[in-house]
Amino acid sequence: MTKNEIYERLTVVFRDVFDDETLEINDTTTAEDIEEWDSIEHITLISAVENEFKVRFKMGEVSGMKNVGEMVKIIEERG
Repeated sequence: MTKNEIYERLTVVFRDVFDDETLEINDTTTAEDIEEWDSIEHITLISAVENEFKVRFKMGEVSGMKNVGEMVKIIEERG
């Protein structure tokens, strides 16, 4: 799976979780960039991403992710 394919699928997940069809994400996107991205929505987002990509993030990975780019890197490594 290419990085672009991951971003295409992730964009769908983010738009669904945050109920915003105009949402665009990139390597540097963080919770600070998305108003609705709070601690509860973070759990929902991680679960949705895990389901979409059939991966399981480790607790340290979840707490250590600083931006979407780091999430993509983990998905690429497990792809």
